[in-house]
Amino acid sequence: MHKSSQRLGLYPGTFDPITIGHFDIIHRAAKIVDHLVIGVARSPRKGPLFDTKTRVRMIEREIEALRRNGQNNITVKPFDNLLVHFARDVGASVIVRGLRAVSDFEYEIQMAAMNYRMEPGIETIFLTATEGTQFIASRFVKEIALLGGDVTPFVSPRIALELKKRFRQKSGRDKVNPEVRD
Repeated sequence: MHKSSQRLGLYPGTFDPITIGHFDIIHRAAKIVDHLVIGVARSPRKGPLFDTKTRVRMIEREIEALRRNGQNNITVKPFDNLLVHFARDVGASVIVRGLRAVSDFEYEIQMAAMNYRMEPGIETIFLTATEGTQFIASRFVKEIALLGGDVTPFVSPRIALELKKRFRQKSGRDKVNPEVRD
């Protein structure tokens, strides 16, 4: 699939939904590695709003613009196993994680240490959120959409439309848990 001399990076997440903050990390990470795999975690314990297949489709549509601009080194794949096992399976030598705030760092540094202990050949790198995206979290975006607010400052117009359609389909708030960390 990829030459062994290539540096393959993995950017994992639930992407429920993909935000402009996620997109920014994808764009920047794809410049750092030779090939970037966006790993879409199934994450049933998080109770995602969108199923895995839909999230993969939404991400594929969002990165079309990058591909049209010559950034053809991105693939999107779902996974439902341990992150380091998935990273090994796709041949990643680097796991890319985005950091919005100090609170993210504490959680992410612990996860990176655990992953390194299980797979020392796979490093974790952190990309900090750019100005204007530090506060964007999928859980907040879902809550805003659920309550009828405008999410267009936080997601692309296509994703805003997907959220609007999804919440029109839902009959009650009990099926959505915006408190879950993404």
